[in-house]
Amino acid sequence: MLDPKKVRAISLDLDDTLWPIWPVIARAEQALQDWLRPHAPQTAAFLADAEQRLALRREVQADRPEIGHDLRTLRQELVRRALQRHAEDTALVAPAYEVFIAERMRVELYEDARPALAWLASRFPVVAVSNGNADVQRIGLGDYFHAGLSAQAFGAGKPDARIFHAAAFAAGVQPHEVLHVGDDAALDVVGALDAGLQAVWVNRAGHDWLHDTHRPHATVSDMAALCELLKGAA
Repeated sequence: MLDPKKVRAISLDLDDTLWPIWPVIARAEQALQDWLRPHAPQTAAFLADAEQRLALRREVQADRPEIGHDLRTLRQELVRRALQRHAEDTALVAPAYEVFIAERMRVELYEDARPALAWLASRFPVVAVSNGNADVQRIGLGDYFHAGLSAQAFGAGKPDARIFHAAAFAAGVQPHEVLHVGDDAALDVVGALDAGLQAVWVNRAGHDWLHDTHRPHATVSDMAALCELLKGAA
């Protein structure tokens, strides 16, 4: 059971916890292809084919496992290989990525997310912990966060205990004083529990819990419900 009185800081996942991620990625992919079309038409056509794009991504991940946590480098390498494969200008990688990432930062928050962030930030240091490449400053949520850690910048992602411990350090507390909140059962909940944190699972879709050896301290359907759980802590 969750013990709200032990909570002195919040670490918080971003994608699919505060906003739905796949509509964002679909728009960013489309923006990338639209930009490439007049500059590198064969690459644009190649990347527009989802099966070809995913096959190339798997190829990059297999060849470069050391960049698996770094979505920026992974994306840039994917575009570079696609350009190279079609004998088009690989100098386009950097500007193409900027088009992609600018669109990736345009997110639509769940209705409950901003009020919950305001409530949490007024009571706890809140640290973003994400395997994605969202930047809370660029998105416009920076005022709610004490700090932010991404796998890309930190060098390791969830469920690695080091990133959870780094979040605790950033908040100025011990790991057992942190409550981690996120939607991914394995990366967020199991990872946080193994790192010695309390964990709340944000289960918006009503999925079944499938991990027999671990259980979240609490499960909520949205961020408003999380705030209700924590009212005894602040």
